[in-house]
This record gives sequence, structure tokens and C-alpha cells, in this order.
Amino acid sequence: MGVLYVVATPIGNLEDITLRALRVLREVQLIAAEDTRTTAKLLTRYDIHTPMISFFEHNELVRQEEILQALETQNVALVSEAGMPTISDPGYRLVQAVIAAGFPVQVVPGPSAVLAALAVSGLPTDSFIFLGFLPRRRPARQRVLASIRDEPRTIVCFEAPHRLLAALEDILAICGDRQLVVACELTKKYEEIWRGTVQTALTHFRQNAPRGEFTLVLAGAPDHEESAWEESRVRRVLFEMIQSGMSRRDAACQVARMAHWPRRTVYRLAVQELGQSENNK
Repeated sequence: MGVLYVVATPIGNLEDITLRALRVLREVQLIAAEDTRTTAKLLTRYDIHTPMISFFEHNELVRQEEILQALETQNVALVSEAGMPTISDPGYRLVQAVIAAGFPVQVVPGPSAVLAALAVSGLPTDSFIFLGFLPRRRPARQRVLASIRDEPRTIVCFEAPHRLLAALEDILAICGDRQLVVACELTKKYEEIWRGTVQTALTHFRQNAPRGEFTLVLAGAPDHEESAWEESRVRRVLFEMIQSGMSRRDAACQVARMAHWPRRTVYRLAVQELGQSENNK
């Protein structure tokens, strides 16, 4: 009976691979890699010649059966493009299937962009939550941000460079201006750790085009309850949510909770905002 090894690989600097990971990658009979080209560079660097198959989001169900068959007689290593497999990457369904089939699963820990960004952020690390990648579409992203607006723990998430500004705008509108660390290209040649507030981050990245892989570390909500928003702020956030495609009802519910306003009052403003928007077309 084979073993599935869940193996962490470097998030940038190839020297961050562990000795145990190198040994396992040499000794297994098969490597299931999210990006075979990226993994091939790592294997070449350390003179490892283990056969590989691709294993990514769009073929994982097909590959799952192939890997289960291989485990009947072989050991298999699962690696993602970078960092710890299954953490905001394909693989957890495979781990479930392997466990259900009765095969052992072992982890070979190592680099993680989540923990690296958190450790270098200077923000509280005793308790945190991880959101993975923020949703691509603005209404969904705003719903996620609204759900964690009052979360006191440090918040970690990923974001793509072409969506960074939009995400920062939503964070500012929904969560308010608070401490933020933006980690870019961690462990790589052009690593950048930017620290400031959400508002100053917007100013910085509007002037400096975002490039690379981004990990955001956002301070948790303050422990004191905020006072009710002014009407101008309620109207502004309502308008932004409605314009992004959110329904009046959903927008009103979220803004009412964030602004500490009665929901019916906010809904009436939402109706007014939609009417004004339509009249201006």
C-alpha cells in the first residue's frame, strides 16, 4: 500500500526547500504537480528525475482515479505550484478520497505564503483567519468583506495584481481605514513588504502599478463599537454596491449592519439611490 505525501515547495526562492522534501520527491514513484513546468525547474535544480503528472483544478477529478490506482503499489507526492498543497490550491478533494480509500496521508511541511506574510507583518499573530483569494466579482467580494468587517482577528487573503486596486477600494469602503500590510513576491528577487493603512495603500498602488503575487494582511476590527455612519457615507457605499450589481435588498442589509442603521431606513435610501441612478441615464 502506497502513501500520499503532501509536500510543501518554495514560494519563490528555491533554497527554501527542506531536506525531507527533497528526499521524499526523490523516493516516491510519482509526483502529482499543479504546474509541471514550475515543478520541473525545482526538480532540475536538485537533480531529481521522478516522473510527473499534472494535477490542477480542471483535471483533478480525472487524475484522482489515476492517483488512487497508483497508490495501490506506489508512493505519490502531491505538490502545488508553490507553498503548501491544498491551501487555497487544488488537492483537498484528493486527500479526502485517499483517506476514504484507506491509504495513509503524510504531510511534509514547509514554505507558506500565508504564514510568511503574517510573520513579517508586525500585526497580531496569536489568532488570525485566512480568506484565500478574494472573489473576483465585486458583489461577491463585498459580501465576503461585509461578513468579516467586525472580525477582531488579523485577516489574511490573496489578491491578483489586476484586481488589487478594486479590492482595496472595497476594503476601505466596507471595513474602514485600518492598518494593512501588502506582501508582494515573497522570497523572490523583487520582494516588497509595504506597510501603512488601506487609504495610503490605495494612493501608493495607484501611483505604482501592482505586479506580482500579493498577500494582504489586514488588522482586525477595533474592539470598540463604532458610532453610526453619517448619511453621506451610507449613501456612498449603497451607491457603490448597487452600481456593482448587488440587489437593493442585499445592499441595504449589508450597509445597515455596517452602518448601525435601521434596515428599513437604509432600504428606502437604496430605492432612492436606484431611482436617481436611473434618472441620470
